[in-house]
Parts: sequence; C-alpha cells; structure tokens
Amino acid sequence: MNSLERRLQLGLVISLVVLMGLLWTVGNQSVRELTEDFIASRLEHDMESLLGALNPAEDRPRMRRHRVSQVYSQPFSGHYFLILLDNGSQLSSRSLWDQSLPVSPLQPGERRRMRVTGPVGQQLLVLIKGFRKQGRGLTLAVAEDLTPLQERRNRFKRDFALLALAGLLSLLAVQRLLVRRSFRRLEPVREDIRRLEQGETIRLSEQVPTEILPLVQEFNHLLGLLSQRLERSRNALGNLAHALKSPLNLLTQYLDGQSSDAGPPRQQARAQAERIRQLMERELKRARLAGKGLSGQRFDPASELPDLIGALQQVHRERNLDIDAQVEAGVSAFGDREDMLELLGNLLDNACKWAASNVRCIVSANSEIQVRVEDDGSGLSDQELERMTRRGTRLDETVEGHGLGLAIAKDIVKLYGGEMQFGRSSQLGGLEVCVHLPRGGGGTG
Repeated sequence: MNSLERRLQLGLVISLVVLMGLLWTVGNQSVRELTEDFIASRLEHDMESLLGALNPAEDRPRMRRHRVSQVYSQPFSGHYFLILLDNGSQLSSRSLWDQSLPVSPLQPGERRRMRVTGPVGQQLLVLIKGFRKQGRGLTLAVAEDLTPLQERRNRFKRDFALLALAGLLSLLAVQRLLVRRSFRRLEPVREDIRRLEQGETIRLSEQVPTEILPLVQEFNHLLGLLSQRLERSRNALGNLAHALKSPLNLLTQYLDGQSSDAGPPRQQARAQAERIRQLMERELKRARLAGKGLSGQRFDPASELPDLIGALQQVHRERNLDIDAQVEAGVSAFGDREDMLELLGNLLDNACKWAASNVRCIVSANSEIQVRVEDDGSGLSDQELERMTRRGTRLDETVEGHGLGLAIAKDIVKLYGGEMQFGRSSQLGGLEVCVHLPRGGGGTG
C-alpha cells in the first residue's frame, strides 16, 4: 500500500475501533461494578435490620418477624438470608424454602462478597459478615437475585453497543472527509508539477501546507540549479564551437591554398578536416540538447515556426522556395524550445536543400505530437530509404547530403522517446520525414 492517504485512514480506523472497543469494555465493567456495589450497599442495610431483629440469647435463637421485610417470607422471592450460630445451629429466611446457601462461618469482623447460584437457578450476590452479639458469635449472609438487574444491564450493553457502532461509523465518515479535504490541499502541488512539465511555469508555488514546504523549497532549489547548469553548458559549448571553428577554417583555407601538386594527400587531409568539422558540429549540438526533462522554455509551434521559416527563406533566397507551415488546432507548447528549433531547423533545412520549389511542414496532435516535413525534390530510392530506416544505422554515413542534419534530428527524437520515419511524399513526391513525439514526453497540454 503506497497511498499515504489510505495508510492514514487505515491507521485512524484501527485507532477508532480499538478506542471504541476499550470504551465499551471499560464501560461495561464499570456499570457491572457500580450495580453490584449498589446492591451490596442495599444488602448492608438489610443486614443491619436483620441483625437488629435477631435474638440470639435464647437456646433457640429466633427472629422478630415484624421487624423483617416481607420479601424474605415469599418463597424464592430472590431475597434470602442465612444465619450460622457458633453452636452449629442456623436460621434461614422462609424465602429459601427448603434450600440453603453455600456459606461458611466467618470470624467476627470478617467480610466476604461472592456470586453463587441459588434456588431455581437464580444468580445471587451474597454478602457475608461475621458478628458477635450478646456474647455469641454468628455469621450472617444476605443474598439478592441479580437476574432482573442483569436483564436491564444486558439491554444497556446492547443499546450502548449500537450507540458506539453508530458513533464509530459517524467518526469514520467525518475522519474520511477530513483526510480527503486535507490531502486535497496537495492538489495545487500536483497541478504545479503538471504546469512545470508543460513549460507553463519554472518553479513550484510555495503556498503549500507547512509539512511539505521544505520538500517544495528543495525541489525549487534543484530546479534552479539544473536550469543554471543547462544554461552554463549551452553557453560553454557555444563558446567552444566558436573557438574551434576558426582554427578549422584556417586549416581548410590552408589546404585549399596548396598547389595541386600535393595530389591525393592534400585531398585526404582536406576531407578529414571537413569530417572533423562535421563531427564537432554534430557532437556539440547533441550535447546542447535538454531533452524531455527540465527546460527553460517550451516550444510553441504557432509562434516559432513563422520566424524559423523566415530565416530559412533568407538562407535559400536565391532559389525562391515556397515554404509552407501548418499548425493544426489542439497543438500547444511542447518540448524544449532550443531542442525543437534544432529538430525542425535541421528537417526543414534538409528539405530546402533538396526541394525543387516547395517545402511543407505540418504539426498535428492527437494521442501524440506529429511533425511531417516533405519536399518536392527527387527523393530517395527504395534502397536508400530502407538503409535510413534500418535500426542502428548512422544517418550521417548513409546518404550523401542527408547525413548530419537528419542524424542530429534523430538524436533529438530518440532523446524524447519518439520515433522518426522516412518515406516518399504522396503529394509533393520528394522525401517525407515524419516525427512522432509522446505527449507526456513532449510535455504538451
């Protein structure tokens, strides 16, 4: 069970059940002791009256009947007494009829209370005391039937159990409501995380319960550090690329300036220098990718694509290309802005290089983000398409002229957990590159 809410609710349920069980047990025991103490106090009063009505001086002790309650004269009335004298004789109430009580003689001053089964199966509470009156030792036992009281006590226990059960269910309902309302205060944090993934915010709100405020603050601190590191990495790589380009350009110019007598060695050196430049550019661009995790700003195709197309039209202005971009409804910001500009820039630039006059880019969304770039160039043969689509193939070593840009684009797609497919455009006739990016990975809304 990984749900904190369920664990808390289960713990509270167990606590309430145990509490109600203890309350019921202690209440039942307390009521039992209270009622028996009450009966015992009444038996004390009856014992004093019986002791006053007893005349033990004669050879045959007798009770002054007019001083004894009539309840002790009714057979099996539930009220009984038994007197044991030191000479072995005994005197009992008429209510016992021909029955007796299991009473043992006590010394004067001794006291005992017990529960026994009396006549006709009655449950009796018996109070026994030892006395000395007029020089004679005696033991007086007074008993009362607990059955009527037990019936009322059982009725009370049943009512109390029902009341406790109703109270328990009410408390559980209130507790469930309170726990859910308390955890509902965490919903803004979840919403902030979703907005962070969508690129709608760069940090979590700290207007949260005190218990999770340190966690949110540490998370925001980590976001700030990662954003700073990504920015420093991009700046450093840009500086490195700028620093390396100048020596490579000088080396290339030097090789170009050599006489043709140098022959194949000069051509090989120039080819290797160009290879180094391409590899450097590729790896630097790969290293600058942010991926589908933390990013500083999301890519909004509706606002970013027109600027990108404008830049490409300037680069290829001599060819007067018609570059069309369509962003369907329902597509919101997705991915890191720099990554997506790199992806679409490479795809569109590659299409512009090989297009005759038309290039088209369509961005759509359903269960995933789809980017389709196509041109009206000569396209690729079936064998070349098969090689480019083959799993594990290096695109920068596959087809001349299509290598580096598409290789970087494929690296970006792979980083986002997407898929890139190559084919022939059914409408324009040239190469068609279709990119599929997961909505979750892409961070779309």
